Amino acid sequence: MRCRLCQLALPPFERAVAYGSYDGALRDLIHLLKFREIRTAAPVLGRMLAESMALLQPDLPPGVIAVVPVPLHARRQSQRGFNQAEVIAGAVLKHISRGGLDLDPARFTLCTGALERRRETGSQIGLSRHQRRENLRGAFEVRDATQIKNGNVLLVDDVYTTGATVSECARVLKRAGAARVWVATVARTQRIFNMAVVAQTFGDGQGMGTEVDSPVGAA
Repeated sequence: MRCRLCQLALPPFERAVAYGSYDGALRDLIHLLKFREIRTAAPVLGRMLAESMALLQPDLPPGVIAVVPVPLHARRQSQRGFNQAEVIAGAVLKHISRGGLDLDPARFTLCTGALERRRETGSQIGLSRHQRRENLRGAFEVRDATQIKNGNVLLVDDVYTTGATVSECARVLKRAGAARVWVATVARTQRIFNMAVVAQTFGDGQGMGTEVDSPVGAA
């Protein structure tokens, strides 16, 4: 049994995993999709995200997993023309359906309409943990609870920066009835090392395949 302070410090998701560090070639590849709208980058990013999802396979419960992309505000999505998290999530499921990873494609269902971003939020840069949480309070809403009610959710985004966004999304999903939430991103910033890291796995010396177990103070 954890004390009240420990319960408050723990994030509202079970585990977060990322393919690699948000720098160098990986950052450039994400920028190609996100800012230069080069859609051919999506399948590559989808393969990377699928590999990070494979790290979660031993811990995911049996049954269907709802894959929920972190949403953009409607105005931002209209300006960009797409939501990069949604595009990458779609590429993940296509990659899984072709085999090659120990992931059953029948288990994962893309739920693009489950979560909505109700309002735009300012930059999180320079904000304290409390300020970041306040900045995101009320920003997200579950639009279709039937997609996640009593179910297990995999929250997907391109980059895990401070953890504030995915933590708020996870809180909203659980309040709406989701049983448990996991997080998978293509990249994570170095700031993740400011949190407690229980386990991490690196491949080929490039910082790939990073696993972050229940980081303390994810915000």
